[in-house]
Amino acid sequence: MKLIVGITGGSGVIYGIKLLETLFELNIESHLIISEWGEKTIRIETNFSTKYVKSLASANYDPHNMASEISSGSFISDGMVIIPCSMKTLSSIANGYDDNLISRAADVCLKETRKLVIVPRETPLSRIHLVNMLRVNNAGAVLLPAMPGFYHRPESVEDLLKHIVGKVLDQFRIPNNVFKRWARSIDKEY
Repeated sequence: MKLIVGITGGSGVIYGIKLLETLFELNIESHLIISEWGEKTIRIETNFSTKYVKSLASANYDPHNMASEISSGSFISDGMVIIPCSMKTLSSIANGYDDNLISRAADVCLKETRKLVIVPRETPLSRIHLVNMLRVNNAGAVLLPAMPGFYHRPESVEDLLKHIVGKVLDQFRIPNNVFKRWARSIDKEY
């Protein structure tokens, strides 16, 4: 298994960090691109260093290096996750703008019919956001908003993070027990 991971400047970079930690623990090869604002948001929202986040990946790429190997369809991967995905990056993908390596790698996944999972992190959503989400979905991307469920009765922020990370892993059919799955107890009254 080989996944490309993009972390953009959307709020919620902790989701991307938790995904990378989990991929590292599962010994899954990851190819990381962090946008400039992704790096700034890591510093703003977490106590993690960019150096630590990059150390979790098998390979790291400059977001401006459009000649990188992952900008080509000849780079074989099992797909890509953009977590979190800013509305700017979503717009770039939806409109085929490819203004940096994250949107280019996403475009490559779409054109090569590889799995692209986008974890948007914005609220409320404007009509423009919704139209762009529909465009990428129509192009073949999976939209997996950072909206954790509560059926598993989370007791911490960590539980909420794991729920989304587990859902992302499920999209790639990666066996995991990262989050508590739905299991309706027949002993409970509903």
